Amino acid sequence: MPPTREQQLLVKAARLYYEQGQSQNQVADTLGVSRSSVSRMLAAARERGIVQIRINDPAGRDLELEGELTARFGLRDCRVAENASGERPLPRVGDLGARWLLDNLHSGQRVGVSWGHSVHAVVQHVPEESALDVEVLPLVGGLSAVESVIAGEELVRELAARLGGRFQRLHAPALLTSKGGRDVLLAEPSIRAILEQARRAHVAVVGIGSFGVGSSAALVKALELTPDEHREFENLGPVGDFCARFFDADGRPVPGPVDDRVLSTTLADLAGIPTVAGVAAGTEKARGTLGALRTGVLDVLICDQLLANALLGNASA
Repeated sequence: MPPTREQQLLVKAARLYYEQGQSQNQVADTLGVSRSSVSRMLAAARERGIVQIRINDPAGRDLELEGELTARFGLRDCRVAENASGERPLPRVGDLGARWLLDNLHSGQRVGVSWGHSVHAVVQHVPEESALDVEVLPLVGGLSAVESVIAGEELVRELAARLGGRFQRLHAPALLTSKGGRDVLLAEPSIRAILEQARRAHVAVVGIGSFGVGSSAALVKALELTPDEHREFENLGPVGDFCARFFDADGRPVPGPVDDRVLSTTLADLAGIPTVAGVAAGTEKARGTLGALRTGVLDVLICDQLLANALLGNASA
């Protein structure tokens, strides 16, 4: 068969199959060849570039980066939002986070929620008509240091309303002026009971903070550390936090003056929850997210392409 005629036959087979929607049997009848010949023609059409298949994911996910992150960091699951030109990444990340949550949360379960802009973006994208018999629990006390819309107690209430479930409140501040004051509150039966329930959550959604950036910076500022305390804290190398619990670049908890004044679930508590999803967006969260991936807490990461590439580029650092 001359090459030109063969090329024309491949084009005709491809048009019948891909454009006109004919089955391979129908294409075979039209061309007067066997079905196996049609299958070989379609494969050849793809190999020669006559047919180019393009998959458009309406959810805006980068599946290749998801696979790389999952393999590199030993994650159970990952969602990476595509970065659109001129758009902030957080809304897309929040949408993927909400989709992941609805896919993995079931009636009868308990879900723990932290605080921050990333978790707020997830909550805002959960459809209000959802109907799940779940209980939403706070992982951290109240945070007057940040705007109320992203504080833990507000996000707990709103997520429960959107899911159609119930919620519990933690009637205590997240940040105290002393370790003694924090310990007094932890001794209260009602507070201790809520934190114990949070430890037994089936699923947790936590924002990943990056030291010195955004809400994490506001959190440290609100503690009003003395110069010596601040120096001691920084010397321990904090890079990020979950629930106001800081960790270093190797994922180890950062003890000391900040940790002693925080009322929330600990990193060990979070590690005991069966499924923990961390949410972050933007390259400014790279150091904090890389440290978070090394804590052993995260089972799932939800982020954007730029952050994903930054993580993969710095993973050996």
